[in-house]
Order: sequence, then structure tokens, then C-alpha cells
Amino acid sequence: MQWFLRYLEFIKFSHTVFALPFALAAVVVAARGWPGGRTMALVLAAMVCARTSAMAFNRIVDRKFDALNPRTRNRHLPTGSISLRGAWALTVVSAALFVGSAWAINPLCGWLSPVALVVIWFYSLTKRFTDFSHLFLGLALGLAPLGGWLAVTGRWEWPPIVLALAVVCWLTGFDIIYATQDYEFDKSIGLHSLPVRWGIAGSLQFARWSHAMMTVLLAVFGWMAKMSWPYYLGLVGIAGCLALEHHLARRRDPVSLNTAFFRMNAIVSVLFLAATVAGVWRA
Repeated sequence: MQWFLRYLEFIKFSHTVFALPFALAAVVVAARGWPGGRTMALVLAAMVCARTSAMAFNRIVDRKFDALNPRTRNRHLPTGSISLRGAWALTVVSAALFVGSAWAINPLCGWLSPVALVVIWFYSLTKRFTDFSHLFLGLALGLAPLGGWLAVTGRWEWPPIVLALAVVCWLTGFDIIYATQDYEFDKSIGLHSLPVRWGIAGSLQFARWSHAMMTVLLAVFGWMAKMSWPYYLGLVGIAGCLALEHHLARRRDPVSLNTAFFRMNAIVSVLFLAATVAGVWRA
């Protein structure tokens, strides 16, 4: 059991709460209710496996940087508590399970699954050459609602695209906040980020604009999806959480940053799912 818990910590399984609710919300809206146990189970399996593969790959390619960074030097690969071979095995097996789950959903999801893997793996390399690595993380997680919608309908439509763009803005904003913790380290070692390029104040301003755009896009999604009033009530709560997140981020102490990063964003994603379910139910 200890090894299992160690691997869950290795991939930060608790952070699955960020993207998964948006995928499930897209499923509920596309189906206008419960999509069926089989579809829901396959979407859950695909999401968890894709994220597991992406996170394990991230830890592998960043292991040398993690070993140098005081904040991350105690992670599993730098300390040897998980072997490099074990990390690669987890990456490959979870990727294969993701592709298998996608094919079990429908042929379109199956054909697109390798593309999704390339996108979510590619993010881990971006800090080496672009200051906009946060945007690539947003693109990676923005695939979640698109995948959820395609799992139900099997066709491209505008509402999930708008929702995906909202997720891109959300992730871009809070990843910038998270990256301020490593401002000094990234600058000293030559890694790229918006805090390194624009400084803390400038990058946090960009994060605020990203979250403001997210709120607008969520409102547009609600209109396009014909959501009822509980959805918009939830949207007010989400805007409040984002405002509190930026208030905490300005303090720049580790406790406030972790609260802003994990707790506030976990509340945002779960609140969005709850508001969506209520909005569909009352429609």
C-alpha cells in the first residue's frame, strides 16, 4: 500500500480535481443530464490516465531542475524514492490505458487520443524555450472539456470550444501565480516564465486579466448552452474565489500562495461542476 500511495503523491493525484470537473461538466451539458454509466466511467478513466501520463512525464523531464530547486529537491525522482524506470513505466502504461479508453468511447476520440498525448506531454518542455509555458499548460488542460463533449456527441460544436478557452485562461492565470514561487530560481538557471520576463507585478497583472477573461467566457458558455439561473449564481461565486485568489497571491508567502493555488482553484472547479449540473437540471 505504501508504494501505491507514493505513486499517487508522485503524480499529485489530488490535483486531478482541477481539470476533471470541467470535463464532467461538458459531459453533463452535452447529454443534457446523465450520459449513462458506461460513458461516464470511460470519460473518468480517460481523464485520470491522461493526466497521470502527463504528470509522470513532467516529473521525468524536469528531474534535474527539481534536484537543483530548494522547493522541489525532495520530490520522488531526485531523492530516489521512485525509480526512473518506474516513472517511465507509469507514463507508458497510463498513456496506453488512455488511448484504449478513448477508443472505447468512440472512433473520433480514439483517433484524436495520440494528438492529445502529444499536446499534454509537450507542455513539460516549454519552459526551456518560451516565456508563455503557462499558456501551453492551459491548452493541455483545455482539452478536457473538449474531450468530454466529444465523448457524448462525437462532433465538434462551439459551446465546448468556448469552455475550453475559459479553461485555458483559468490555467494560464493560476499557473502564473504558482510560478512566482520559482522566480529567483528560474531566472538564475535560465528557465522561461512570465514572472521572469515581466517581473512579479507585471505577470500577476496578466494573470488577473486572464481570470477576468475566463469569467466572461464562462458567461458566454452559459448563454450558448442555455443554462438556467443556478449556473450564473455559481459564476458569481467563481468570480469571488478568483478575486480572493489574487488577494492571497499579492502576499507572496508560501502559505498564501499554496492556498491561492490549490484550495481556491479546487473550489472553482468543483463549484463550476455543481453550478453546471444545477443549471442543466433547472433548465
